[in-house]
Amino acid sequence: MMLSREDCAGLDRRDPLKGIRIRFRRPKDLLYFDGNSLGMLSQPALRRAVETIEEEWGEGLIESWTEAGWINLPERVGAKIARLIGAEADEVIATDSTSVNIFKLLAAALRIRPERHAILVEAGSFPTDIYMAEGLASLLPGIEVRLAEPTADAIGEDVAVVLLGHVDYRTAELRDMAALTAAAHSKGALILWDLSHSAGALPIALGAADFAVGCGYKYLNGGPGAPAWLHVARRWQDAFSQPLSGWMGHAAAFDFEPQYRPAKGLRRALSGTPPVIALSVLDAALDLLLEADMERLRASAQSQMDLFDGLLAARCPEAGLDLVTPREHHRRGSHLAYRHPEGYALTQALRERLVIPDFRAPDIIRFGFTPLTLTHVDVWDAVDRLAAVWREGSFREPRHRQRAAVT
Repeated sequence: MMLSREDCAGLDRRDPLKGIRIRFRRPKDLLYFDGNSLGMLSQPALRRAVETIEEEWGEGLIESWTEAGWINLPERVGAKIARLIGAEADEVIATDSTSVNIFKLLAAALRIRPERHAILVEAGSFPTDIYMAEGLASLLPGIEVRLAEPTADAIGEDVAVVLLGHVDYRTAELRDMAALTAAAHSKGALILWDLSHSAGALPIALGAADFAVGCGYKYLNGGPGAPAWLHVARRWQDAFSQPLSGWMGHAAAFDFEPQYRPAKGLRRALSGTPPVIALSVLDAALDLLLEADMERLRASAQSQMDLFDGLLAARCPEAGLDLVTPREHHRRGSHLAYRHPEGYALTQALRERLVIPDFRAPDIIRFGFTPLTLTHVDVWDAVDRLAAVWREGSFREPRHRQRAAVT
């Protein structure tokens, strides 16, 4: 039996996450299904931004590197992220962008496996993963980037490192981390997991994984362009070296030595001066995720996804939206992807009705489910508006076919 809007309101009243949800800024009447691309602004993050700018920078100035702990922000933020991905506090550090960190980690893996010459990247990876591997290979004679499906059979004896996305950015298919890590290790390869579409959305146990990377602006709610982070298993940290050997990764940065000496532990993964304001915002935003508990958050997201898909099938079957995300809970991340020949125009028409999904070429509409900022009533109302868009045919209007710079 399909839930009514009143049933959904009852679920939201009983939701243990409701006390956290009210601490996010939720624009009036906006139904936001794009937290998988950019998380919403939280009150703690806003307060921290103001505090960092007005007090620490405005009043403390240079002293705040020490007095406000700016110099240790990369480790402090990394330790919080470690709790979300099943890692130890000293195995994660916040720095740079996802793309830059992929470059660093792939380079480190090739140095650890110097007898091997191939980087295996999932063929359907988010493009930056492939691009960074190709860019690194262009600088290293004899290194090959090989695109393949994420299976054990694809990992040859010459593969130094395997780069995989934990959740497929288009379809939301969730990879079996333990099995694929074991498969890579059985062939003598290292493995690097891109957790950009899973960290902060679902419980993660990195287990035997060698490396991981992820961004701070999606499910972690750190703001547009928030710093990314990287993970290096403790067993590899002494052997870890990266090519962007900037001064903040030096063993004694303020001794200003003319030759590079890597810092102990994961601080050697740093390059330049950390972006203090951005890191401070991310630091504050993470506290709400840690308070929420990932198991509760995941359960709520699964409930919302089941509700959305069921309502869509019941109330708007004629739209012909084809679900490409697995329906089984253990096989999907935290967004639903629907294929439709009019996907872009439908996305634009929904945005006009204040329902915000996003579009991925050539024909996929993605709806992200972030229970810290989304309710069951939001889900019910979104399907109601989607059904109206289809019934009225507003998506056929020419303005909805004009491609924006960001989709």
